[in-house]
Amino acid sequence: MRKKHLALSIMALTSSLSLSAWGEGDLVAQMEVIKIIGSKVDARNLAGSGAVIDEKTLAVEKPTDINQLLKTVPGIYIREEDGFGLRPNIGIRGATSERSSKITLLEDGIMMAPAPYADPAAYYFPTTMRMASVEVLKGAPLLRHGPQTTGGVVNLVSTPIPEDHNGRVVATIGEYNSRDLHAYYGAKNIGDSGFSAMLETVQRNTDGFKDIDRSKRSSGFDIADYVLKLGWEGEGQHLLFKAQYSEEVSDETYLGLTEADFKRDPSRRYGMSAIDQMDNSHKGYSLIYSRDLTDAITATATAYYNDFARNWFKLGGGGALISAANGGDASAQAKLDGTLDVAGLGYKHNNRAYTSKGLDLNFTIDLDSHSVDLGVRAHEDEVDRFQPVEIYDQVNGSLVFQRVNLPGSGDNRVEQSEALTFWITDSWQVSEALTVNLALRHEDVDSSGVRYANVARSATASRSSNNVDEWLPGASFSYDLGNGWQVLAGVHKGFSPLGGGAQSFEEPETSINYEAGLRYQRDDLYGEVIGFYSDFDDKSENCSNARPCSNGATSGSFTTGEAVIEGVELQLGTVLELNPIYHLHLDGGYTYTQGEIAKDNPVNGFAKGDLLADVPEHLWSLRAGLESNYGWDNYLIAKYTDELCSAVGCNRSGGSLGHSEDFMVLDLISRYALTEAALVFLKVENLLDEEAVVSRLPDGARPNKPRTATVGIEYTF
Repeated sequence: MRKKHLALSIMALTSSLSLSAWGEGDLVAQMEVIKIIGSKVDARNLAGSGAVIDEKTLAVEKPTDINQLLKTVPGIYIREEDGFGLRPNIGIRGATSERSSKITLLEDGIMMAPAPYADPAAYYFPTTMRMASVEVLKGAPLLRHGPQTTGGVVNLVSTPIPEDHNGRVVATIGEYNSRDLHAYYGAKNIGDSGFSAMLETVQRNTDGFKDIDRSKRSSGFDIADYVLKLGWEGEGQHLLFKAQYSEEVSDETYLGLTEADFKRDPSRRYGMSAIDQMDNSHKGYSLIYSRDLTDAITATATAYYNDFARNWFKLGGGGALISAANGGDASAQAKLDGTLDVAGLGYKHNNRAYTSKGLDLNFTIDLDSHSVDLGVRAHEDEVDRFQPVEIYDQVNGSLVFQRVNLPGSGDNRVEQSEALTFWITDSWQVSEALTVNLALRHEDVDSSGVRYANVARSATASRSSNNVDEWLPGASFSYDLGNGWQVLAGVHKGFSPLGGGAQSFEEPETSINYEAGLRYQRDDLYGEVIGFYSDFDDKSENCSNARPCSNGATSGSFTTGEAVIEGVELQLGTVLELNPIYHLHLDGGYTYTQGEIAKDNPVNGFAKGDLLADVPEHLWSLRAGLESNYGWDNYLIAKYTDELCSAVGCNRSGGSLGHSEDFMVLDLISRYALTEAALVFLKVENLLDEEAVVSRLPDGARPNKPRTATVGIEYTF
C-alpha cells in the first residue's frame, strides 16, 4: 500500500507541474529523453564504459537478429538458441545470459522485460528492424537505471519521428522463403501546430531452416509489429505518446539433437517436436511529458504500461531422451527417430500472462559544473501461469492425441512484485580534465506468490513473500591526460532481484563491481582498454525451462556461492583514406573473461575454480567497410564466440557434451545507390557456412543459422 500511495503522490506532482508557470529554458530534445548515452562520441567520453551502435551501422547492416548485432560490443556474452534471435540470451560482464534476465533491458529508456521484477526472463523482445540505434551502458553510471545493476544496460532506441514529411520502405526476400518489410511515415510540427505523428510497421515471415521429420510443417515464424507515435511541442515543454502492438507465431521448440544426429545434419528436427509452437502478443503504451521549470531544471514524467501474453506449446522431457541417446541407449534414439512407439509424451501449454506498469519522475538540474538527476519510480508487475499438459502417443512415427492433464500447483500460480526506487546521480565537471560521476540508487521490492490447489483457484496450495531493501552506491571518474589520452575508473554495487516466487528467507544476488581503463582518441583513431572485476557473495542463477540451473531446476533460483568474474575489454577503430575515391572503416573488439567459483561450496557440490555457465573466455569481432564516392559500398563483419559451459563446473565434469563449440561467423553486405532516394543491397549471413553447436540448452545440441542470402531494396520518400 505504501508504494501505491507514493504512485498517487507522483501523479499529483506531475499534474501540478503541468499547471505551473512555464520556464524559459530550452526544451530537452526528444531523442535526449529516450537515449541513455547519446552518440558514439558521448560513449567515448563517459566516466564509465559504454558503446553505441549508431543509426548508420543499423542502416548498413539491416539487422534482424539482436544477437548478431550485440556480438560486436565488447563485454557482451550471447548464447544463441533458435538461429533467429527471437528470444535472446544476453549477458554483460558479471551478469550471465540466462534469458537476458540478469541485465536491464530498455526500449526508449523504459523497462521492456515482461515482468522486470517478478519474472525478468525476456520471452518478449522488440523487433530489431525498427530500431534506430542500440546503447550499452556499463560501470557505475548504470545505477541511474535498473533494476538489474550488475553487468549493464541495453537500451534500444526506436525509429524517431521524422523531421519533415517523409518515410522509408525497406523490403527484402531471401532463402527459406523469407520476406521482411519495414515501413514508416511521419512528420514533426504538422502545419506549424507543434504536433507530430508517425506510423510504423514491421512484417516478417520465413519457413525456417530446419526440416522436421515426417512433417510438412514449417520451422519458421510470422511476426507483425505496429507502432504509433504522437508528439507535441510547446514553449518549454514536450509530450510524446507511443503505442505498440505485435503478434508472433513461431514454430519453435526446446528439443535439440543428439551429438551423432547433429554431426549428420544440424538442420534436422525430430518429428515429436512437429506440433511445438509459440504464440504471443505484446501491447505497450507510454506517455512522456518533459518541461523546463527554469533555465536550470527540467522535469520529466513517464507513465508506461506493458501487457504480454504467450502460450508456448511444446514437448517437455525431451532432454532425457537426448541424454540417453547420447549415452548409447538405442531405444531412446529409435524413439527420437520415430521408429519406436512412445506412450505418454507431454506437451505443456506454457501459458503465461504478464503485466508491467509504472510511473517515474526525474528532475535534471544543471548547476554550473554539476548535472544532477534526481528521481523516483513506482512500479508493479505480475506473471500469471495456467499451464495444462496435453498427452500424446507416438505411433508409427505420428503423434496421436490422448488426453489433457489439468495443471498442478506448480503450473497454476501467480507471482507479483511492487518496487519503489529512488536515484540521484551527479556528473561533476571538477576541472576541464576531470569528470566525476557519483550515483546512489535505492531499491525497495515487495514480492509475493500464490500457488493454487485447484483449477478454479478457490483453494491455495502455498504462499510465499519476500522483501528486499538495498542501497546501491557507485562512483567513477575520467581524467584527460592530454594528447588524446584519458584514464577512467569506477566501482559500484550490483543488484539482481529475486523474482515473485522468492521465499522470505532468500537474499538477492549482490556484487561489488570494479572497472579501470585507458582511452586514446585522435583524429580518426580510437582505442580503449578496460579491465573489469565483479565479486559476488552469492552468485545466483534464474532457473527456467529455457535455461535450467546448474542443479537441473527449471523454476525459482539457485545459489552457486561465492564467485568472481574478471576480464579485459579492448576496442580499436580507425578510418583509412586509401585514395580520393575509397576509404576503409575498421572497428574491432575483443573480450577476455574468466568466471569461476571463488570458494569451495560442498553443499551444492562446487569447488573453487569451477567455471561459471554461459561465460566464454574469448570473444572478438571485426567490422571492415570499404566505402566509395560513387555509391557502391561493401562491408564484412566477423564475430567469434568461444565455447560456453552449459552448467557450472563443466571444466571438471561433462566432457565434450558439457559445453558448446567455439565458432566464427562472417557476414557480407554489399550496397549500391541507384539514386539519392533508392538503393539495393545484398546480405549474406554466415558466408563461410560455419556449423557449430552454439548451445546444448534446453534439450540437446542446437545449431547456428546456416549460410543465408537475402536481397533488398530501400526507398526513402
